[in-house]
Order: sequence, then C-alpha cells, then structure tokens
Amino acid sequence: MVSINVKEIKHNIYGKCLELTNGIVDLIITIDTGPRVVRYGFIGRENEFCEEAPITLPVGKEEWRLMGGHRLWHSPEVYPRSYYPDNEPVECSEVEGGVKVSQKVEPWVQIKKEMEIFLVESSSKVKIAHHLTNKNAWPVELAAWALTVMAPGGLEIVPQPRQYTGLLPNRVIALWPYSRMNDPRVYWGERYILLKQDPEISNPFKFGIANQDGWAAYLNHGNLFIKRFNHQVDAKYPDYSVSYETYINNYILEMESLSPLTLLEPEATVSHVEEWELIEDVAKNYKNEIEVKDEDILEEIIKKSICC
Repeated sequence: MVSINVKEIKHNIYGKCLELTNGIVDLIITIDTGPRVVRYGFIGRENEFCEEAPITLPVGKEEWRLMGGHRLWHSPEVYPRSYYPDNEPVECSEVEGGVKVSQKVEPWVQIKKEMEIFLVESSSKVKIAHHLTNKNAWPVELAAWALTVMAPGGLEIVPQPRQYTGLLPNRVIALWPYSRMNDPRVYWGERYILLKQDPEISNPFKFGIANQDGWAAYLNHGNLFIKRFNHQVDAKYPDYSVSYETYINNYILEMESLSPLTLLEPEATVSHVEEWELIEDVAKNYKNEIEVKDEDILEEIIKKSICC
C-alpha cells in the first residue's frame, strides 16, 4: 500500500528541510528558512523547480534572497514590504497527507504566512493551501500571491480567453515597464500565450492576464508541470485585475497565481489554493520537445493532460 512519507533531511544549500514523498514524486520544504518548496520532481529525476537563483535585495539590515522554488507573498508588490526576508526558521508539523509550515509574524509588515502542503497517494498531484493572516490593528487590502520559480530551459503555456463577447473585449493583458511586446521569447498565439525560457537572453519580461481557465503549464525535461487555481469571475484582482502573472529572465521563469484582493480585518485570514500535477514524458514523441509556435501539437498535449 502506498503511503505518504515525511522525514527530516539536511539540504546542501538550505540546511534543515522536510522531504515529502509517495514513492512517485518528492518535494523538499525548507524549515531553517522560508517557508519554501525548493524541489518537486519525479524521484531520481530532475528538479522541475529552480533550486537556487542569485538575486538578493537589501531590506533594512537584512537581505532578501530569491533562492528559488515555491513561495508565498502578498500583493500588490511594493519594495520593501513585499520583500521582507524569510531567513528565519519556520514552525512545522505533520498533517494528514502532508505538512504544515508557518512563518513567524513579519515584523513591521505584521502579516503571518502559512502553507499546508498535501501529497496525493499513488499520484504526482499536490495541493497547497496558502494562508495570510492580518496581525495588524487595522484592516489591510491584499491578495495572496503564490509564486513558483521554475528550472531554466522550459516552455510555458498560458491559455487565452476564448469566450465570445460580441462587440465587447474579452481579455486584459498587463505589461510591466521593462517588457517588450516584440520579445523573441514570447509568442502571442491564437489559443495560447507561449513563453520560452532562454538562458542566453538576460533582459526581464513580465505579463499578467485574467486567466479564466484557471491553469498554466510548463514543459521541461520532457515533463509537463501543471499549476491549477480558482479564477473568480467578476472579482477584483491586483495589477489591472489579473489572476495570473509570469516573469522571466536568463535563469528562471516564474509562474504566479493570485487570489482576489481582500480587505482583511485584524486577525482574519485569506486563503488561496493551488493544485500541482506533473505528467511524465509528454514530449517523448516529438523532436527537440516542442517548437514555440506549434499550437496544434500543444493543443493535442493539453487535451490529453489538462482538459477534455
């Protein structure tokens, strides 16, 4: 009988961590720092997450480190508030089917971050519940922001809205000041927006979209990583009301889902759930994985892997 196994390990970069596995995939969750999920992959195979990223920013007398993997923030993004360092040990405990990790209340910011990470038996599927609790004495408007830093070299697939609205527009795309519409890594397709991570191109690029389908995917190492979340129609989101954002530079690609903006009362909590899945060797029948503009092949893979 397959069971979920949790054990403490020593990571060569991040120190004390928890390893969560079901014999199919394994995850590594930091507890000496974080909380972060710094590994997700098939056992014995590549890490689908970027494990280490060389970005640091000074925040007061401390230093925020990008590190890599999956983390929880609160949006809208503002420096230095969003970048309060997560360099201290976290509280951790086992829960049925997984683990719970809790950060100390952020000084000055006064927001408490928690993640509950559940691994499904006999499957690659993972469920992560993200929680933000307001420890201020006043309400704070924010959104839970779940960011996953992916390993380099892959292809991201983001669905375009397809609903017919007559003479009215059916999508909003947010672009950041440094983003170039003609960036060669981006393909604005009819059905999908495709973004290729290229280690040879260093300039950053970021866009956001109201992702009504509630999923995005990343094809790398021949495997397909799927991030699912709940897009709430008519809800107000940050950054021109986009529920999904993605950022790229020469060593990472970041997949980011958001909850709606919430006016969070003192001691209240907002939660945001993601579901992950990793499908093995989806590109084994195609030479050089997938060409960036090959939407027909991608549609075939998506119908088999993500939706009917």
